[in-house]
Amino acid sequence: MLRRSCFLVLLLSARSIAAQDPGLGACAVPDSIVVRGNQRLESGAVLAEAGLVAGVQLNYRIVQRAVRHLYATGSFDRVDFTCHVAPDESRSFLAITVEERPLLERVDVRGPRRVSAATVRAQAELPEARPLDPAQVARAVFRMDSVYKKAGFYLARIRAETTAVDAGVALVFHVTEGPRLAVSGIDVEGNRWLREGEIVGVMKTKPEGFWWWRRGELDDEALAGDLADRIPRLYASRGFIDFRLTHDTVIVDEERGKALVRFGVAEGPQYKVGDFEVVGSRHFSSEEIRSYYPFAHQDRPLAARITDFLRRRTPVPGDVFDARRWEEATDRVRQAYANDGYIYASVRPVVERQVSSDSSHYVSLRWEVEEESPAIINRVEIVGNDYTSESCIRDQLVILPGDVFNQERLIRSWQSIANLGFFETPLPPPDTRRANEQGDVDIIFRVKEKRTGNVNFGASMGQGTGLGGFIGLDQPNLFGKCKRGSLQWQFGRYFNDFNMSYSDPRVAQSMISGSITLYRTLARYYIADLGRSLRTGGQVQIGFPVPWDVWSRLFVSYGAEGVRFGDQGLLGQTAAEFGGTSFRSSAGLTYARDTRVGMPFPTGGSSQTIGSTFSGGPLGGHFAFQRVTAEMSAFAPLGQLGGTAPGSQPAVFTVGLTTRAGAVFGNTGPFFFAQEFALGGVQYGERLRGYEEFSITPDGYVTGTNSFNAQRSSFGKAFFTTTAELGLRVNQSLYINTFFEAGNLWRRVREMNPSRLFRGVGIGASTVTPLGPLGLDYALGLDRLDAQGRRAPKWQLHFRFGQLF
Repeated sequence: MLRRSCFLVLLLSARSIAAQDPGLGACAVPDSIVVRGNQRLESGAVLAEAGLVAGVQLNYRIVQRAVRHLYATGSFDRVDFTCHVAPDESRSFLAITVEERPLLERVDVRGPRRVSAATVRAQAELPEARPLDPAQVARAVFRMDSVYKKAGFYLARIRAETTAVDAGVALVFHVTEGPRLAVSGIDVEGNRWLREGEIVGVMKTKPEGFWWWRRGELDDEALAGDLADRIPRLYASRGFIDFRLTHDTVIVDEERGKALVRFGVAEGPQYKVGDFEVVGSRHFSSEEIRSYYPFAHQDRPLAARITDFLRRRTPVPGDVFDARRWEEATDRVRQAYANDGYIYASVRPVVERQVSSDSSHYVSLRWEVEEESPAIINRVEIVGNDYTSESCIRDQLVILPGDVFNQERLIRSWQSIANLGFFETPLPPPDTRRANEQGDVDIIFRVKEKRTGNVNFGASMGQGTGLGGFIGLDQPNLFGKCKRGSLQWQFGRYFNDFNMSYSDPRVAQSMISGSITLYRTLARYYIADLGRSLRTGGQVQIGFPVPWDVWSRLFVSYGAEGVRFGDQGLLGQTAAEFGGTSFRSSAGLTYARDTRVGMPFPTGGSSQTIGSTFSGGPLGGHFAFQRVTAEMSAFAPLGQLGGTAPGSQPAVFTVGLTTRAGAVFGNTGPFFFAQEFALGGVQYGERLRGYEEFSITPDGYVTGTNSFNAQRSSFGKAFFTTTAELGLRVNQSLYINTFFEAGNLWRRVREMNPSRLFRGVGIGASTVTPLGPLGLDYALGLDRLDAQGRRAPKWQLHFRFGQLF
């Protein structure tokens, strides 16, 4: 375009000069050269760019070069050459008339929503305070359009508009995104063994459907992943390891906003499993290696059969080669070697294609193992701990210098350091580097300190407890030694609670842990009419490691408390029956195993706690009874969002299952309100969301009232609850979940029947703030009853705030 414009201007200029026959000789050697139309550029600068000098012979080549140089500056939309001769033909001058391009003052983009405005703006590549070039604007529009097409917005329209501002122009790109192309259909050509529905079933790209969530939007990246990864993996899992894609295309109908995805496949033959052997294994026996072989004859699991039936998927015969299972089995063998220290071991999977005499295709499978020597841990380094003592961090390690390297123990050590909560997350994975020629390794854990201790104060409110406040001092990493100290005082109209505790995970640098707690708790429960109690006491607990399991500990405890009751509510009746003051002396034994990761909102691992408390008898006190509780929970990650950028933390989807149960044997006397079990709500006793406090009793759900006051019959000696949840841990301070909860309460242990439970479903959110934890649950009690005893499900809001959480 630029060359064509220059040529036309040159031709017109030449014609203009040639048309002036009388002065042609005078115009060929102009006496002067003037510049017209320039406002921003100096005339001298224009003449310098043109390279023309007055009094010098001109010809068409010189004029052509001058025009080309002026247009090349990018400052002009038009350049004209005209020659003027005086009437007496004594003098002539050459006039260069220019039309300057406006300066670009600013660039703006309006309209992007589905694609970020910054991404679209970056495609402009137009320098400000420079002359605006229409060709560059056209190229910018093309680049922006390409970005939208790559994102699947083939119907996007981009229009450039200029407006005068000050001495220049403002350029605005108006974007009309329009919808993504809707995939009207997917056409597969060449498939004989697998149905089209099975192929489309593994693709992220789906045709639009009847329901609103089946929009069928076309995404180029998702389609590329389908064609390059997901479809080949499907065929490889069915034994078609020679599969290839022959062609692919997207047919776009811009008028209707539809797209037809069409691709062809060459399936090749289906391979079955033939011979298998292991070569080079010495550390593991052949039988041990064969235990990882994925194609040993075994019956198909019932769950897999049901899944195939529901998805209308043809079951895969057991003798068909599955490349995915073969790769996973190879990884398990490599992991087994790494766990035994053979981190330099090479396990090479070999797949040899063969054709039998009957033209059937088989694969001979082989693991070729080169074990090398096991790696010994030479040194373990901790880097980045400025406040926390190194010995405190090393206590979390289950690998030591001199041990044979173990990948599983390395990961567990890394997770245990992260679970301390003293360092910023995500904690970088440990570095492993070769230490010497013998293959020993150095392990480096890198941490970054974060603030741990806090002084908190604020307000708290909850069902049955009223409005109050709290002041607290908590330091989980006291003196940088991993010792914990806390001092909490909660006060308000309905409660006054003072609690002081100190715990040491390693008493005198031994493997024994210890803690001591002192408390004075005054509680007045007006809403549930429970009454008032003043509990004063303390507890000492000592923990011992379990020799056969590094994740387990055994705790022995002793506690004593005196309880004084008021003269109102249920506890007032208790005081009248048992006296105003009672004393309890108890010893406890607890076994705890915890492998959870991602605390305080775990995303993986499990925990088991079984505890027994023995009160009275030889220990003294007014009443003798035994209390047994058990809690088991398990969590597993389902997937994650984000977290790919360095230093970022992903949002993790997780599924969890928690079960709690308890039983009391003997006469609890006046201690029933704290030692027996109450069910319902979230503030007192055992949690069951969707129901009010004390609304569930051993006799069933309380009907005929809207005020669920505490009665002696509200407490039972056995309970069972279970919770299944599906959650999203946004970060270590925010957790959102949906849950199903069920539980019941029984008067005696022998009456326990876990098949008869009260159920609730709902959604919840929990967060950890500088002032304390905050929780909000909205649950539907499915088995609530009305005054006539008929089922009447109802939603219940549960609010937890402050130290009552």
